[in-house]
Amino acid sequence: MNLHIQGKRLNWKYLQIYFLMLGLLVAFGCEKSKESANTAQKAEKRQFLSVGTAPPGGAFFVVGGAIAQVVSENAGEYSWAVSAEATKGTQENIRRLIKGELDFAIANAAVSYFAVRGEGEWEKEYPVRVVMTLAPNVALFITPKSSGVKKITDLKGKRVVVGPAGAGFEYFLEPILTAHGMSYQDFTPLYNTQSGAVDMLADGSAAAAFIGGAIPTASISQAAASQDIFFIPFEEQAKQHLIENYQFFDAATIPTGTYRGQDEPFHGLNVGSMHLITAADEDEEKVYRFTKILYEHRADVVKQHPAGKAINPKNVVKDTGTPFHPGAIRYYKEIGIWPEETQSPEK
Repeated sequence: MNLHIQGKRLNWKYLQIYFLMLGLLVAFGCEKSKESANTAQKAEKRQFLSVGTAPPGGAFFVVGGAIAQVVSENAGEYSWAVSAEATKGTQENIRRLIKGELDFAIANAAVSYFAVRGEGEWEKEYPVRVVMTLAPNVALFITPKSSGVKKITDLKGKRVVVGPAGAGFEYFLEPILTAHGMSYQDFTPLYNTQSGAVDMLADGSAAAAFIGGAIPTASISQAAASQDIFFIPFEEQAKQHLIENYQFFDAATIPTGTYRGQDEPFHGLNVGSMHLITAADEDEEKVYRFTKILYEHRADVVKQHPAGKAINPKNVVKDTGTPFHPGAIRYYKEIGIWPEETQSPEK
């Protein structure tokens, strides 16, 4: 069969090819439009989540960043974009969680313990809940060996860095001092970040600093690398008193060789584990999903900081005195690691 188009003879076979290609182009265009519509729909559904951490220099900052990255990269169908936010630390994180300015946060269990009860400097009960107990926060006083300070009572009359202003170190440091017959009035307290504290030890503007976090702590590594550092021991009787009277204190050992010049293990204290918290009224499904993603991809956190090893079946459900969020409990029950009888009662 032959056709005449614009005065030219055209073979029917070529005309068929022409219409076939036209149809494919139309179909491709429709598919691209559909794909663009789906992309736009996903963008509309994309949810931005924030994780409050702490100032740079400590483990909270690194671990919080790792958690945000791991959950964001493995969110899959949930279309979450999770980002870490540097803050002043636990106290700011708790207040901002309750205001709805953060979705999740890294916190010290000692500070959360008092906040949820409205005790100490907290003017009311702050309804925060635990998502996951993380690494022990092993903190101690360090001093240059040249300072002559050998025990905690030797700090009397000295200039001592006691943590960043507003971070809440006093919630575990004051009980430690009291157990050793000391108080903040016995020395000159200085406020600085962990990295700033190391600088103050180096230039002699401070005689000692209370520093710590997950093992190894970057700031202690930094201090030990640049000068000869002495770890001021806790009195054994004082340490046992703290463990017996406060749910968040626990014995903790820094293994030999963790830091340069450390020739023997240091038998210290977990002054309140690092933990991941959220507001009590946070959506249960969101917390369940966040917990599930983080737990299932915990190995990726370890790649960024050894503290990720604490995300294990035994430790994540450890009770430090603050109730767990129902969304987290639901996941832990689902995988069979929730210890019903040992958890703090819901407030």
